[in-house]
Amino acid sequence: MQVDTDLVRQLAVLLDDTNLTEIEVRDGERSIKVARKIAVAGVAPVAVAAAAPVAAPAAAAPAALAAAPAEHPGAVKSPMVGTVYLAPEPGAKQFSSVGDRVSAGQTLLIVEAMKVMNAIPAPRAGTIAAILVDNGQPVEFDQPLVIIE
Repeated sequence: MQVDTDLVRQLAVLLDDTNLTEIEVRDGERSIKVARKIAVAGVAPVAVAAAAPVAAPAAAAPAALAAAPAEHPGAVKSPMVGTVYLAPEPGAKQFSSVGDRVSAGQTLLIVEAMKVMNAIPAPRAGTIAAILVDNGQPVEFDQPLVIIE
């Protein structure tokens, strides 16, 4: 099989431009897949560190938030791969902060994917218990972003 190196380079640039982790192109029986690894080790400690101080006042909550935020019943997860933004524009006030009351449908944050800004709404009313991501952080599909209690 002859590899089209120009296509591979273009796909690699597309990965960087869109913050995707992998892309695959098929043409008949020929298939080219370009993937990169995300530094998950750098992402996980940030999520745990952000959750621990918020949950410290409650006795049972720290273990639940720090141990498995994805399993928390109030976890709001990313519907896509992209970059998270906590405010509508640089320098603006965040959509929500820990301790804020939110209503169902209220925008919690934005996930940018392929140059499209996607508002992530609160699925239900409640109080923001933890924000598990930092502004500008890349996120994966189904990654917990916020905990609403």
